[in-house]
Amino acid sequence: MLKITVQIGDITQAAFDAVVVNLFEGVSAPSGATGAVDRALEGAISALIADGEARGREGEATVLHTLGALPAKRVVVAGLGKRERFGIDTVRTVSAVAARTLRRLNAKRAASIVHGAGIGGLDAAAAAQALAEGAALGLYTFDRHKARKADEPTQELEELVLLEQDPARAAALQAGVERGLALAEAVITARDLVNEPANILSPIALATAAEQVAEEAGLAYSVLEPWQMKELGMGSLLGVAQGSSNEPRLIVMEYFGDPEHPDNNVALVGKGITFDSGGISIKPSAGMWEMKGDMAGGASVVGAMKAIAALGPRINVLGLVPAVENMPSGTAQRPGDVVKAMNGKTIEVDNTDAEGRLILADAMCYAVGEKHAKRVVDIATLTGAIVVALGHVATGVMGTSQRLVDELLGASRDTGEKMWQLPLFDEYKRQLRSDYADIKNVGGRPAGSITAALFLSEFTGPAEWAHLDIAGTFMSDRVHGHVVKGATGVPARTLVRLVERLAADG
Repeated sequence: MLKITVQIGDITQAAFDAVVVNLFEGVSAPSGATGAVDRALEGAISALIADGEARGREGEATVLHTLGALPAKRVVVAGLGKRERFGIDTVRTVSAVAARTLRRLNAKRAASIVHGAGIGGLDAAAAAQALAEGAALGLYTFDRHKARKADEPTQELEELVLLEQDPARAAALQAGVERGLALAEAVITARDLVNEPANILSPIALATAAEQVAEEAGLAYSVLEPWQMKELGMGSLLGVAQGSSNEPRLIVMEYFGDPEHPDNNVALVGKGITFDSGGISIKPSAGMWEMKGDMAGGASVVGAMKAIAALGPRINVLGLVPAVENMPSGTAQRPGDVVKAMNGKTIEVDNTDAEGRLILADAMCYAVGEKHAKRVVDIATLTGAIVVALGHVATGVMGTSQRLVDELLGASRDTGEKMWQLPLFDEYKRQLRSDYADIKNVGGRPAGSITAALFLSEFTGPAEWAHLDIAGTFMSDRVHGHVVKGATGVPARTLVRLVERLAADG
């Protein structure tokens, strides 16, 4: 991953392949570090502003060749957008665009000022964190299965140095960078897992990847195999798995940040369907390839646990990922089957494509019943209905604990990963009534995301519970700021921030 460090120095004296400065939209005479570079270039930036070539719009990157006027070979002027709309999210976007521009220029080592930490008025550590997140995530690629094309950059950006003239701010900037890189690693871990094709990332392979993360991060790790799940009565999870030749696994990752207070805990439970064909209720073929990412909830948990271990909050965190493949075969479960979950509830399987809630049911029963979780947050690419409701902009949030929902919404505002709450009114529960079992696994088309969440609420026991439906946000079809095409890694950063907020609350 990109190396980012903080150094004391003057950007006009920096001998790098390129340096990055910035510009607000509407500014005609640059000041600060940008003004100093402009003077060294005999007004070249001002001239571009006057000609309308450099406007300072958010996402704009203007490149100037210094031709020996500065030790650096090139200057990148990053547009910050309108001053009144500038904030931490802007820093992530601008840093991602600048980093990709540096890569396009084949810059190996570059320097940058910290966007927003000066005249932008942002907290220095927060600005440095956002810059690190944006740059590292904006450079993300998943090309391990591709041959390099002739017109692609041959040189990766290896190091970005943040230059600061005030030594008193260096420690805060460095702390922000380290935190930003830890969060970026969490997202990158999740993105890599989601982008990996299902023929490579089976349930067992996902468990192996999680074990490697746990070993590197110093987390406790264990895994349940089918015979252990059967002994525990996980008929809901095993029913989904029975159509595939790939065995299921229940991944268990544990972080003990407050071992003297075991009740100070939270469980993060991520849906881990490594491929979802729909089973007997098979999906249409168009777009089915995206279902290699139906384990995005689980991937976000694995990534978040890595960052949680690095950041060390004072709270105990359980990461659970039921890893299963949903396939049609002669042994697959059928519509109309009745299965029994770990808590004894029977479920009529009305639709085998509503399988995520079935595996989460047993995983949450395990979190509460066996691991004594007091708070549970599940994360799942659960329903197409959430895309109808919220599109691809926001993750849906629901829960039986408004306190936990509020903490999630607060964490999402901190990270810029947008979320929106939907209601869980009791009137919706009637849609899940079954003539043959305690509950059906689908409630029809109306309020599909809400009825799916209400189904899950039957398996949370006495724990505080909140649910994240990321079906609309786990994948992006375009590049925008630090979000690249493909897996987004949502909501790994928000999960980490949630855990920190819960730890701070005690």
